[in-house]
Amino acid sequence: MNYQKVALSAGLYFVGVPIGTARDITLRALDVLASADVLAAEDTRSLRRLMDIHGVPLAGRPLVALHDHSKDSVIQRLLAQVREGSSVAYASEAGMPLIADPGFELSRAASAADLPQTCAPGPSAALTALVLAGLPTDAFHFAGFLPNAKAARRSALEGLRDIPATLVFYESPKRVAAMLADARDVLGTARQGAMCRELTKKFEEVQRGTLDDLATALDEKPVKGEIVVLIDRNRSETVSLDRVEDDLRQALAAMTMRDAVDMVAKAHDLPRRQVYQQALTLTKGPPG
Repeated sequence: MNYQKVALSAGLYFVGVPIGTARDITLRALDVLASADVLAAEDTRSLRRLMDIHGVPLAGRPLVALHDHSKDSVIQRLLAQVREGSSVAYASEAGMPLIADPGFELSRAASAADLPQTCAPGPSAALTALVLAGLPTDAFHFAGFLPNAKAARRSALEGLRDIPATLVFYESPKRVAAMLADARDVLGTARQGAMCRELTKKFEEVQRGTLDDLATALDEKPVKGEIVVLIDRNRSETVSLDRVEDDLRQALAAMTMRDAVDMVAKAHDLPRRQVYQQALTLTKGPPG
């Protein structure tokens, strides 16, 4: 038995739990799980399993599910229990709570109600992937899950194109091939990236290379498991807008708008949509 029962004051306790290997939990996290008056979890079954592994008894305490379909009513109930003097511990299904997780709404509601809250920190898939990816860690941007729809996903990637930081995404194994293909098309084939899969688990794997390498590999061999995708910052030289405009004017004088946009976008490694909008502005001319 590695935990201790401790006296917890009334408040919310957000608990970081393992992303794979059960032994990655901290002793403080076990203390909180053993001592809180009320337990809440994104997935009650996974929390019960984790507590069983570490010998932490539920001992008749309430264990409440907090997910997207029930969160509003559950949040109000949990806040009411804190007001009545209870200690409430919340755990995500895996990793740090609130990161791509419904616990965010609980924390925001507690902040609005001026109720005490703290965190027993633990593993994070995003930070673990940053350590293993071999990409710069001086600045990173966590973008969570991209939209499912192709057009919306590409638009989101275009918005992230020039952020001066390593981009970090969570992705489903069913969508990761399409996501990397879109990233290759929008951000550039030569941009460096990494795909980290099943972190801290038996089949942990990290693939590194250009976005073209990663996308091509998934076309040949689909993957399973929990996935983090990381993409290096844009390292191409900033393109002068005047230079693009000059090239567009010359191209539009000799070919159709579609061909001109395609040629200039490819020549400057720019998103086609950006060049198309500039071409529209040029062809409309000054207002009459």
